[in-house]
Amino acid sequence: MNNRKIAGLKIAGFGAALLLGMVGSSGASAQATFKNYRCADGTQFVAGFFQYDSRAHLQLSGKPVTLKKGLALSGSRYTGRGITLRITKAGVTTLKQAKRPVTACELT
Repeated sequence: MNNRKIAGLKIAGFGAALLLGMVGSSGASAQATFKNYRCADGTQFVAGFFQYDSRAHLQLSGKPVTLKKGLALSGSRYTGRGITLRITKAGVTTLKQAKRPVTACELT
């Protein structure tokens, strides 16, 4: 076999293992929460929160971004890569991106 066929088989094998892992762990989908947001400045993003992971996983401007959970007086604050996501206990959500002002966001 040539190198291309071997690489293709490795990728196909990995994809099959990943698919079987997802199908076999049907409880995993119940352990995640995904929320869609739309902000006042027009920004839209999806935030994923997983039961055993304290970070927030965003899909922002077509790119995945992982934010670490930080200290907050009320609610939750996630930061990383120049981005800050705040969610208060009352459900008020704001997003601050590098070189942009803070913008209010709401669930869609």
